Amino acid sequence: MHIKLKHLHAIITLLFVVLLQQNVLSALELRMQDKWLQHTRPIDTRISILAIDEESLLEIGQWPWDRRVYAQLIEYLSEGNPAVIGLDITFPLPSDDSDENEVFVNAVREAGNVVLARYGVFDEYAQRGMIEALELYEPFPELKEAAAALGHLNTIPDSDSVVRKSLLRFAYNGEQIDSFSWVIANKYMEHTGQRIEQADVPLDLFERFHIAYAGKPQQFEVIPFSMVLQGDVPADYFEDRIVLAGPYTVGMNDDYLTPLDSKQSMFGVEIHANIIQSILEQYYKKELDWKWDGAILIAVALIAYWLCRLRSVIGSFAALAALATAILFASRWIYDSGTIVSSVYLIAMLFTFFIASVAYNYVVELAERKRVTQIFGRYVAPEVVDQILKNGEEGLKLGGSRKELTVLFVDIRGFTTLSERVEPEEIVGILNEYLDLTANCIFKFGGTLDKFIGDATMAIFNAPLPLEDHAMQAVRSAWAMKEGSAELEKKLMERFGEGVKFGIGIHTGPAVVGNIGSKTRMDFTVIGDTVNTTARLESSAKPGQIIVSSAVYELVKERVDAAFLGEIQVKGKEQKIAIYELEGIK
Repeated sequence: MHIKLKHLHAIITLLFVVLLQQNVLSALELRMQDKWLQHTRPIDTRISILAIDEESLLEIGQWPWDRRVYAQLIEYLSEGNPAVIGLDITFPLPSDDSDENEVFVNAVREAGNVVLARYGVFDEYAQRGMIEALELYEPFPELKEAAAALGHLNTIPDSDSVVRKSLLRFAYNGEQIDSFSWVIANKYMEHTGQRIEQADVPLDLFERFHIAYAGKPQQFEVIPFSMVLQGDVPADYFEDRIVLAGPYTVGMNDDYLTPLDSKQSMFGVEIHANIIQSILEQYYKKELDWKWDGAILIAVALIAYWLCRLRSVIGSFAALAALATAILFASRWIYDSGTIVSSVYLIAMLFTFFIASVAYNYVVELAERKRVTQIFGRYVAPEVVDQILKNGEEGLKLGGSRKELTVLFVDIRGFTTLSERVEPEEIVGILNEYLDLTANCIFKFGGTLDKFIGDATMAIFNAPLPLEDHAMQAVRSAWAMKEGSAELEKKLMERFGEGVKFGIGIHTGPAVVGNIGSKTRMDFTVIGDTVNTTARLESSAKPGQIIVSSAVYELVKERVDAAFLGEIQVKGKEQKIAIYELEGIK
């Protein structure tokens, strides 16, 4: 084949580099990261969630609540000196009750550590870089002024509705709008006398960062909003803690799927808790640039190419499977160290390599079999070629075995005389035409073309493959040659005024058959007295005559017409041999 395995692997490698650069397998990559890379870790007890759940709705009343409820909560929590209070609820408009607004605003101002929420509205198709909001919804002016800080609640799920990243910031009218989680984490660090920098957060092209979830749904500490409001939990329990209050019931449409659990949704306030924990722990995950992923992919491709060249298909599969397993565990170790490697492309490439290599080797073997068949098919029957291919090198070892078989010799009578009158180029064409006829007749009846000897042909029947009724098959082959030569002789008579005929001899007996020669050059042939006797019979045949020995005649006499010609003395034999002329097949 013109394309070699290394060329095929190079094409596949280039294809996967392009797929990686275009992020074509992103959905599959994300699913793999969800199942394999993401895993839980100890929950940060500095974070408490106050749930606006079914129980609280029953206790406090129909939603939305009177804003004095939030004021009461903030005042109670402030008695315990929490580090930060974050309300995962928006208040874009003031209440119709001015007293209600005043109480709420005063409570937020007095506390001095309340972070309130806002959110932006974006264009459907965002450009790379810091996203620009079309609109920004914030707390009403008095409440906004009273808040310690503001943070956006915007959550951007992936195409499969799973929240994997947090939007750190976006822009609005030239102002940078930081996320609710970042603002709360920053306030907490200020409370403890520490600092965090946004420059330390690894962001993607849209100012988002990977959320390294610590817990699954309901793993963070969750306390019903109403229990705290009723004083069932002491205020000092929240001392120096981050307190997040937000919706915790499906009916409020603030729940999302997460990588750690693709079936049970997580409430927005829990997602904020996970993000805050990652920021506090500085536990970030950096996505490797595609160029480095591409370099890893090429390195793995080189290893895979070497593994695919193993002689055993099972061995190659086992080696590639071991490499894929190593990649999986390495990717998890690298993830835990802070970097995300695109392993799906690597594993998919290994799988493609294996399939392509098996297919390539199959095609190569098929082509080789076809080539061998075409070469050896000129000498032996197709079944013999198949047997040689099946046995492989074992079938090509030097040596022979004794076997009962039938040998056929056919020679062209009158060819020497004709060659004196015809140009050499034409003689070659005539010879090839006659030899082609003999070969086809031999193959047609299951014989093996042993060799061409000038204008003569030697064939054997019942070797190397067993052939039932091999004597009769040899007789049929000889008769087919006689019939086929009639047309050729007619053509020669018309062109040159002279024709040629076959002289054929057939004998059955024991002989040694096998690969005879040297290790570098051998022939599949047959040797022994049977061969010599057949050659003598053929030399005794007159033009157009088929002579068979008595050994052949006894095996086929019920199915042929033959005339007894007497006995002849064969050179090298003391006893004469009875011979018959084949006159037809019944």
